[in-house]
Amino acid sequence: MTITAGRVRSAGPVFHPRLCAALTAVSCAVHLWLAASGHHDAWLGILMIALAAVCIPCTVHIWRHSRVGALHQVTISALAMVGLHAVLLLGAGGAGHAHGGRPSSNVVDTSGAAQLLLVIGLEITTALLAATLVARLRHRAAVAS
Repeated sequence: MTITAGRVRSAGPVFHPRLCAALTAVSCAVHLWLAASGHHDAWLGILMIALAAVCIPCTVHIWRHSRVGALHQVTISALAMVGLHAVLLLGAGGAGHAHGGRPSSNVVDTSGAAQLLLVIGLEITTALLAATLVARLRHRAAVAS
């Protein structure tokens, strides 16, 4: 970091980590909103709150310091969510994706599929931003040394 006219200015990238942190925060907010909305079983709501609680510190670390460990954790978590939601989208071997204890249906529910695709897109974008920021920070460190 450098100090210019009394202000601390980061020597590294600023927009990229802020965008990654903001997208991770959006993901946390979506998990909290879905948990509070009551569309899922109680145990799934508790799991979503726990996932958001785990991701919030990473968001802060990425926003403030672009910590590589936090970026790795966000990348791995986002890719795990992509895999989980892809399984739900594909029906978990024909089991379907049921909400709130209601039975699954064999009828194609395009609104649920669209929501799952949006979540998958959000998580892929989050993983991509975090992974490219790690690569950018490593490249910058290699050039500096």
